[in-house]
Amino acid sequence: MKVFLRKKAVRDVGPRVNQWKGARASQALDHRQQARREKLVSRWRRALRVGQWIVGLAVLAWGLTTATQEMGPVLQDWLEIREIEVEGIHHVTRPEVLERLVLKPGVGLHQVSTAFLAERVQAHAWIKEATIERRPPHLLHVTVLERTPAAIIRMGADHWLSDESGYLLAKLGRQDDETLPLLIGLEPQAMQRGEARVRNAIQSGVVLAKLIANTLDGRVEVDLANPVNVVASASGVRFQFGGDSLVDQWERFRKVKPSFKTASSEGRKREVTEIDLRYDNRVIVRERV
Repeated sequence: MKVFLRKKAVRDVGPRVNQWKGARASQALDHRQQARREKLVSRWRRALRVGQWIVGLAVLAWGLTTATQEMGPVLQDWLEIREIEVEGIHHVTRPEVLERLVLKPGVGLHQVSTAFLAERVQAHAWIKEATIERRPPHLLHVTVLERTPAAIIRMGADHWLSDESGYLLAKLGRQDDETLPLLIGLEPQAMQRGEARVRNAIQSGVVLAKLIANTLDGRVEVDLANPVNVVASASGVRFQFGGDSLVDQWERFRKVKPSFKTASSEGRKREVTEIDLRYDNRVIVRERV
């Protein structure tokens, strides 16, 4: 007789699960519920704090707005511009500076931009720099640095006054100022447009004129028509310069200039009419006997 034995079902192997029963299971459930409650309360508290901050900021903004509206007329009266001081003007007049400021009546110190006002004032041809300061309660102080006339520029029959940076200051017409060096040979239209190359040429001409004036007497005239062959004259002597540094070329002339006096003292009477400095390491002298 065969006996059939029933196989016992084998459980799947897996992680062990601790399932507490009775009082211990109840405690675990209470802990989980308490943790959820604490987490929820923490969220509500955080939301409440954020809400309080928002309400506080809103109240502060409302208070500031209300105070500003209430204090606006008082503040306007306290800081109203009633006096304007202008310092440093010589060629520019006070009305010209005030005209550049374009301030409306009753405007306050706190309502103006000092940088913007300074730009307006500096738009004047004579003014190189301008500084604007608020000086409560009612004073606006303007300090001006004017450009200094450095040369006369002749274009056709007209003369223009220029500073050492090449900025045109004023049109003199047929009037001239012989105390300043005379610059000629510049293109009128390019100079009127303020092109950089023309301003650079004027700067070079002013520097050269100062060097010559420190050595020779009389008014200096500089022809800037050809940048690589600048021609200057003073005391009846004509100087020709090449495309190299004008300062270096003039220094080369100054080194040999004492020899002219030596030759004259030896009894050789001669009159120098032209000095040619266009060639490296050479000073070519042309004389009239």
